[in-house]
Order: sequence, then structure tokens, then C-alpha cells
Amino acid sequence: MKEECLICSSPLVYIKNDVEMECEICHKKELSKSRCIKGHYVCNECHIQGLDTIVGICLNSTSRNPIEIFKSLFSMPFCHTHGPEHHILVGVSLLTAYKNAGGNVNLNTALDEIILRAKKVPGGACGFWGACGAGISSGMFISIITGSTPLANKEWGLSNLMTSSSLQAIGKVGGPRCCKRNSYLAILSAVKFTKQNLGIEMEVSKIKCSTYNTNNQCIKERCPFYKS
Repeated sequence: MKEECLICSSPLVYIKNDVEMECEICHKKELSKSRCIKGHYVCNECHIQGLDTIVGICLNSTSRNPIEIFKSLFSMPFCHTHGPEHHILVGVSLLTAYKNAGGNVNLNTALDEIILRAKKVPGGACGFWGACGAGISSGMFISIITGSTPLANKEWGLSNLMTSSSLQAIGKVGGPRCCKRNSYLAILSAVKFTKQNLGIEMEVSKIKCSTYNTNNQCIKERCPFYKS
């Protein structure tokens, strides 16, 4: 088996009801629906250890291509084959490319805000909430650059339309989950949406998956990025 459990690399299993688990790294106890087949559990916070380095990388980036930025971030040690870190990486990649493409946003403040928000979307949301965290992250991106709140009008609508557009693209491909595939689909949806609705054109590049051999559940030819 390829990497799934961060402790022993064994496959993960998911259960219907929450049970109390103790994180193998920080020893925090919390309710969870996931663990590896040997009983190991790693909490969301420990799963993304080292992620604080991305702000500096994004602030120094000049790229207008969120796919390029995303790939550079997921190659770092804190990012694993699957995990809640992707819920953050989608948004920060889009914010960085948007700013570099001429978008009006305070990038430093925006990065801090999307990290704060996206950290609250747990791993497994795609299967248990019916809303992939990568898709939700694209909606957060639009919410932040438009200044949306629950009382906003157009901005509120755009944020929700963005999330629904990403989730539709993700849902059409089908499961099981692949955090890289879903992140690509969310980013591509956001690039198109941003151009159409906000007039800012980010760049995109052809995507050829380089991580399929690390994913035990790779759907191969069903994936639009598999050896494309």
C-alpha cells in the first residue's frame, strides 16, 4: 500500500459514527470517523504541520497561474497524498494568482483569512458533508476578494455560485476521492468563473497528473488528468 496513514502508511478506514480517537502525534482526543486499519489516528492540525511556510512563498510569487502555484505548494513536505491541507492550498493558490493577474486584494491579509477559514473544513468533508473542501475553498476565494458576508447581495451570490460550480465539476467525475484531482477541478472552475464574473484573467497550464502512483484509489482513465 502507498502512503495513507502518516504513522504506519497503512490504509485508512471510515466509519459511519464518530468515535473518540487520540492523535498519535499531539495526543489530543477528539471525535472522528477515520483511522487506519491498525488503529492510528492523526488530527487535522497535525496533518498540516509546516503549512505556515506557505504565506511567505505566496507573497514572493509572481505567477499568474494558480495550477503552477498549487503544484509548487503540494510538493512541500507538509502536503500528503490526501488530507485537509488541500482545502487551504486551493484558496491560497487562487488568491496569489489573482493578485498577480491584477486583482485588487491585500494578499497578506487575504492569505491569513483563507487559512483561518479553510482550516475549519475537516478531512473527509467530501464524503461526509457532500461538499469537497477543495470546492469550498474556491468559494472562500471569491468570498474574500469580493468582501462577501452573510448579509451581502451580489457578493453572497457569487461566492455560492463559485462553490456550486466547483462541486459540480468534482461531482461529475465521481469518486472515490482524490485530493489532487478535486483541487485541479476546483482551480480550473475558479479561473473560468473569475474571468467571466470579475474580469480578471489568470493563466492556466495543461495538467498531467504526476501523483497517480501514490493514490491507492486512483480512478485512472476516468480522471481527466491521468496521463493526459
